[in-house]
Amino acid sequence: MLPLLTLASSSVACGMLAGTVPRACVARIARVIPALLIIDMQAAFTAELWRGEELADRIALLAERARDRGAPVVAIQQTGPVGSSFDPDNPGWQLSPRLHLRDEDLRVRKSATDSFFRTNLAGILTSSDVDTVVITGAATDYCVDATARSAVSHGFNVILVQDAHSPAAGGESGVTPEQIVAHHNRILSQAIHPGGTLRLMAAADVFAAS
Repeated sequence: MLPLLTLASSSVACGMLAGTVPRACVARIARVIPALLIIDMQAAFTAELWRGEELADRIALLAERARDRGAPVVAIQQTGPVGSSFDPDNPGWQLSPRLHLRDEDLRVRKSATDSFFRTNLAGILTSSDVDTVVITGAATDYCVDATARSAVSHGFNVILVQDAHSPAAGGESGVTPEQIVAHHNRILSQAIHPGGTLRLMAAADVFAAS
């Protein structure tokens, strides 16, 4: 599997100062094994997201690049009670066809905002020696936020793709979707997290050829 980050970008996550490169940091840079997480991009939900179709198309491109670099693609699906929009028997529960997922892509069902809670996600990642998760999907202020925080608590480094997650199209209580995305990008990247690190990257730079 090819590394996700170049030396220059990895050095920031390693906390390096100009001049020297600690041995531990060099080892960490050399071993960046990523997986792409696609959170809750289900057909019925995607239609209600801010720029949902554009988001699905952008994630599909990321998934294609991830596969080209040998990185696992993990699609996560929210499940809910019978009769709800997240009922697995509801046609809208299926993942958006715009993602162009393949049979080899992995699927995880969840029942909470945190994609790690009572799921096998951590096991899937560790069994593939993944140490960095690239987070995309929905919703910014619910499952993306909860999963990003949980991932670092589980010891994974996190790349939050700053332009590949969305809230509901209507925003929240007078706060626009753009403001929600900007707010969560800022607080998640600036907070002190236990376990791994969390940083932002633009979709154009993730899994890009180095």
